Amino acid sequence: MLGVAGGIAAYKSAVLLRLLREHGHSVRVVPTGAALQFVGKATWEALSGEPVTTSVFEQVDEVAHVRIGHEADLVVVAPATADVLASARAGLAGDLLTATLLTTAAPVLMAPAMHTEMWHHAATRENVRVLRDRGVHVLDPAEGRLTGSDSGPGRLPEPEEIFAAVQQLLASPGEPAPGLLQGKRVLVSAGGTREPLDPVRFLGNRSSGRQGTAMAAAALAAGARVTLVAANVERDVLCEAGLGAPGSAAGLEVVGVESALELRETMLQLAAEADIVVMAAAVADYRPASLAETKLKKQGDDGLTLQLVQNPDILRDLVAQRAAGTAPAGQRIVGFAAETGDEHGTVLEYGSAKLLRKGADFLVVNEVGAGRGFGTAENSVTLVAARDGSAEVIGERRGSKADVSQWVLSRVVTSGPSR
Repeated sequence: MLGVAGGIAAYKSAVLLRLLREHGHSVRVVPTGAALQFVGKATWEALSGEPVTTSVFEQVDEVAHVRIGHEADLVVVAPATADVLASARAGLAGDLLTATLLTTAAPVLMAPAMHTEMWHHAATRENVRVLRDRGVHVLDPAEGRLTGSDSGPGRLPEPEEIFAAVQQLLASPGEPAPGLLQGKRVLVSAGGTREPLDPVRFLGNRSSGRQGTAMAAAALAAGARVTLVAANVERDVLCEAGLGAPGSAAGLEVVGVESALELRETMLQLAAEADIVVMAAAVADYRPASLAETKLKKQGDDGLTLQLVQNPDILRDLVAQRAAGTAPAGQRIVGFAAETGDEHGTVLEYGSAKLLRKGADFLVVNEVGAGRGFGTAENSVTLVAARDGSAEVIGERRGSKADVSQWVLSRVVTSGPSR
């Protein structure tokens, strides 16, 4: 079912309807009375091939608000105005659309569109929060030109983006819908950096690169063009993810790096053309202040003192580069945080603080140590999104790293831009 509320963006929903029909979906359109002031009944009936009504007092013999709600596999409301969001939150049933929302057991996807001040209003933000808590999938609006000369967050997401979210919700649980990332460019980092001490030794970490390569494989399966920046990832790890040798998978490019500085330079360069950036690599926090030209020798029984300097924060640098305007519009940046809790805070508390501090859109938080995270076949993660200056938990997932990757990518796309 495609619900259409009364906003000027209703014309975009005609394009969404055509996309749905072209991909084999049967669609019943339920506009509000106000929506018909923008796009007429004849248009909806011609594009859907189904009768269109707005009132529970039409086609009474069908008991339309019950039948449509029961038969739907998915209910999409686009545009979802501030009024419809408020009605849905309050459980009002003043017309066929809102009555159907109360009777359906199908997943519900809402794509808001309204003026910026309406979207930022405390009442609207609270309505969205409550709906999301109830399991309603509410996309964030796009940012850009609104009605008249105004500009800001409040635009209806493009029909293709809403369609991708529809495909994901109709896909098998945990799997990326075919074509979910069609035409998108995804940049993924994987592995662990090594900071050389001398020609044979380095400082490193336990990351195998399995989670990052699984993210790259999931993006590839969803139709994206993928660049994987692999920091010391073994070939067998690539093969486990179905990526084979570098360059062997269509739509995939693998770039090898070793140190944090090499990773930073490569990521910043490639992120300038990426729609989604996933920083899954484990980056060393420090590197030796100097590199010995020859192998360091033992000095009797004395210990060895190393001077370390801090490595750059690559995730924060990626966010800064986007803010400077040198990235595609709507770019989404996803970070990973391998955390351990202590007496001062939990894993989730540390991860949420890191998300807000670094300015990324999403952070995948996972607890490491004691056989969890690094080098294992499975992972348990919590996905956190930045929303209006706070960290919002999107959900939790436990399973294979392939399953976790598919789940994370689908939530990143269907949750909409968080900025």
